[in-house]
Amino acid sequence: MKLNEIKDNEGSSKDRIRVGRGIGSGKGKTGGRGVKGQKARSGVAINGFEGGQMPIYRRLPKRGFNNIFASEFATVSVGRIQTAIDAKKLDPKATIDAAALKAAGVIRRLKDGVRILSGGELTVKVSIEAAGASKAAVEKIEKAGGSIKLPVVETAAE
Repeated sequence: MKLNEIKDNEGSSKDRIRVGRGIGSGKGKTGGRGVKGQKARSGVAINGFEGGQMPIYRRLPKRGFNNIFASEFATVSVGRIQTAIDAKKLDPKATIDAAALKAAGVIRRLKDGVRILSGGELTVKVSIEAAGASKAAVEKIEKAGGSIKLPVVETAAE
């Protein structure tokens, strides 16, 4: 093979369609846009427009409230931690925290911390450090002889 013989495989790239370049091209006259009207013109933005009828996003009532300051936790069940320990991805003797869970592939991203939930069973004594945990998860961890360290929550004193 020589440098001057290098080329793409046959059919690996398509030619660009030259729209509006005569009837013989197959994309002449209206250029694939159909016939006249608003959508045949440039600058069309009619998403959600229902022809003057009251649009559905205005017909339906708004409810609730979206708290932009709410913490979003990555959730992990105790059963998932046990599975990772069995697969030798987590070391039960070391402290299991968010970074260890991410390194083991148990969680994809850290978000605002890790919250431990009670799904599954835990048979190994482990030390866990997390941003939160359900009461049932704490019971299961302590029942297996392990410990869990949670951050101290400050309550508003009056």
